[in-house]
Amino acid sequence: MRVDTLPALRRPVLIAAFHGWNDGGSAATLAAQFLASSFDATPFATIDPDEYVDFQQSRPTVALTEDGHRTISWPETGLSYAHVPGIERDLVLCVGVEPNLRWRAFAGEISDLALKLGIDLALTLGGLLADTPHTHPVPVNGSTADAALADELGLQRSRYEGPTGIVGVLHDALATAGIPSASLWAAVPHYISAAANPAGALALVRKLDAILGLNVATAELETGAERFLAEVAEAIDDDDETSAYVRELEQRDGDDEPDIPSGDDIAEQLQRFLREQGDSGQQQ
Repeated sequence: MRVDTLPALRRPVLIAAFHGWNDGGSAATLAAQFLASSFDATPFATIDPDEYVDFQQSRPTVALTEDGHRTISWPETGLSYAHVPGIERDLVLCVGVEPNLRWRAFAGEISDLALKLGIDLALTLGGLLADTPHTHPVPVNGSTADAALADELGLQRSRYEGPTGIVGVLHDALATAGIPSASLWAAVPHYISAAANPAGALALVRKLDAILGLNVATAELETGAERFLAEVAEAIDDDDETSAYVRELEQRDGDDEPDIPSGDDIAEQLQRFLREQGDSGQQQ
């Protein structure tokens, strides 16, 4: 990890989000990036992808500068910090890609830095592709293995067993370091998973706001979510099969209770993601 400077922070909380199977509809990374933009976060550290990323799976991108030169953007994990007005906490935002290699070392780098920064709470964000209609509010499930933290924050006690992603490994590293942590998952419609879902990101930001009291202005994200849902509605109106499926999902949720993802849902999504990655690798 390259650390440019070690900022002095007030009771900092770590918020982490990673592209990959943890990030259905890009809800998690959109939410973290929105917070970074809203609070004018300052980058201060990066994790070199060479040690952790398979570039055939997470490829770098090429872009042209204004003067015509080509530049390569690597799939790094970046950390930034932000001072939040009105509360006695600062934010440390960690956004990157789920590594392909050496997960324990990767999570260890983050937990070691968290100790140096004095972080006393870590929250990971996730987006889960679920059987939930886009016409209903996006449900968010918050859980932690820490009983005291569950009581303090009003979250569920996690009893999940099964396959996990980098967020699960990171929670384990944080627990070993003595840093309490919890995860927030937004359940986003699987039938529109190819598009970035600002409605899912908005639900995560609102959950974070309720937990931390950030008082973040969400008008821009709300506008993006409204526009996105309007475009989805227009596209689905032209597709009889998908329209019928959405009506079926709405009827299932007719009791207006949110469809919170279970541990089995998370395991099923991970297994599907791994199968798709395997198929993609065979086609290259």
